[in-house]
Amino acid sequence: MSAQQLTYEGVLEMFRETDRLIKNQGAEFDRLMKNQATEYAREKQERDAEFAKMRQETERQMQETDLRIKRTNEEVGNITGSMGRVIEHMVAGDNIIMKFQTLEYEIESFSRNKKFGRSLPKELDAKGEIDLFLENGEIAILIEVKTTLQIKDVYKLMRTLEKFRRRADFKSDNRRFIGVVAGAVVEEEAMKFALENGMYVIVQSGEAVEIVPVPDGFKAREW
Repeated sequence: MSAQQLTYEGVLEMFRETDRLIKNQGAEFDRLMKNQATEYAREKQERDAEFAKMRQETERQMQETDLRIKRTNEEVGNITGSMGRVIEHMVAGDNIIMKFQTLEYEIESFSRNKKFGRSLPKELDAKGEIDLFLENGEIAILIEVKTTLQIKDVYKLMRTLEKFRRRADFKSDNRRFIGVVAGAVVEEEAMKFALENGMYVIVQSGEAVEIVPVPDGFKAREW
């Protein structure tokens, strides 16, 4: 069999056929790429829509949670505030005055939520407030009242007493000051710490209040 001879026209035809194949493959490739791009865009749009929906739902749930927390805090605050006012009323008055009179403190008057030191120089750091204030001409008893009495509340009263002492010194007030902490619930460590630091402790007993019996050797600290 003799080999087929290539002619000039045959070579040109081969090139034209090759060019057609390349163009057809390119067109097919372009078509596939466009289809993939369209499919990707569609899937992305669906994912974005789903993500936006999930984000809206999450924001809605967070808003509902924030609202529930706010309502809960308000309810707890109202309950705590009410309990605090009840305790203050239980502690204040003739009953508690009589109890301190049995400890030989001649109390003549009392006041609630006493604010002090507001007109004094700021650098003196002698401004504050005390829940209950019992007094006579020689001595004053400062009472910090809490629903649940903790050690931090005892520290707070000590700082208040120090401020009141500075205020008294500034005004040449020579009275002595004694600290008392009171609570519907009194943590054991707070009670022990207060007594160790020369402060009386008042606890709820039924519908009344009682001054906790002091340990042997107790001496009220005076500021």
